[in-house]
Amino acid sequence: MPELPDVTVYVERLEALLKGEVLERVRLRSPFVLRSVEPGIDELAGRRVESVRRIGKRIVLGFDGELFLVIHLMIAGRLRWREPGAKVPGRIGHAAFDFAPGTLLLTEAGSKKRAAIHVVRGAAALASHDPGGLELSEADVNAFGAVLRRENHTLKRSLTDPRLFSGIGNAYSDEILHRARLSPLQLTRRMDDGAVATLFDAARKVLDEWTARLRDQTGDGFPEKVTAFRPGMAVHGRYGKPCPDCGTPVQRIVYAENETNYCARCQTGGRLLADRSLSRLLKKDWPRTVDELE
Repeated sequence: MPELPDVTVYVERLEALLKGEVLERVRLRSPFVLRSVEPGIDELAGRRVESVRRIGKRIVLGFDGELFLVIHLMIAGRLRWREPGAKVPGRIGHAAFDFAPGTLLLTEAGSKKRAAIHVVRGAAALASHDPGGLELSEADVNAFGAVLRRENHTLKRSLTDPRLFSGIGNAYSDEILHRARLSPLQLTRRMDDGAVATLFDAARKVLDEWTARLRDQTGDGFPEKVTAFRPGMAVHGRYGKPCPDCGTPVQRIVYAENETNYCARCQTGGRLLADRSLSRLLKKDWPRTVDELE
């Protein structure tokens, strides 16, 4: 799922391309992607883009007349900028938004179609799409700590909860926790002030660094290779590969459709965290430390 760094760059490039432009036409190839009824999406045609912003992991295009197009890419949704009137791709295409300078395409790979668009009218309706998570760029360590300890969950769960923190998902939570040298299963209410400050600093730096890196890669173009697995990441998507800091093979916890990647030596004092499926299968043979694994 595109997270804060990717969505931020999307927003910046869309603002540069579309602010002040008139939406000429909307072409829906997959009507189910539209999850709202009133106002109708056709009401956007002929209106001028006044703003582009991010709400959590959502991209919002604001039009004159207080109409807003809310795009939630979910896991596999992507935006493409193409020449005016570009064809909507047959297998993965959801919608096309035609402007004079070019066409914005919404695509989604995979069989599970989860991407969604909503059209809403007015600030109050738009606010209903905000999960309410804290924007780290606007917070201080005290505000961060208060939100982190609001509920007693694991760090992984808390960082990826959009009601608590804005824009952080599976990929960058792994990178943040590795940078902070903290276990993904550490409980939030057991953290002292020093650990909270370390985590806050790591989160800010990881998000800022990756946003800057993706911004530089995109330049004056448009993000084309938006992925959760990027060269240069420390642990996310690097199961079995050496940790860039200590060389220990990166470990993972698999659950449902997600996995958590971490370095046992850097983050858990050498202790292997129990993988639900494998630890049940191996039982007493499940290695407890990275040294046993080796």
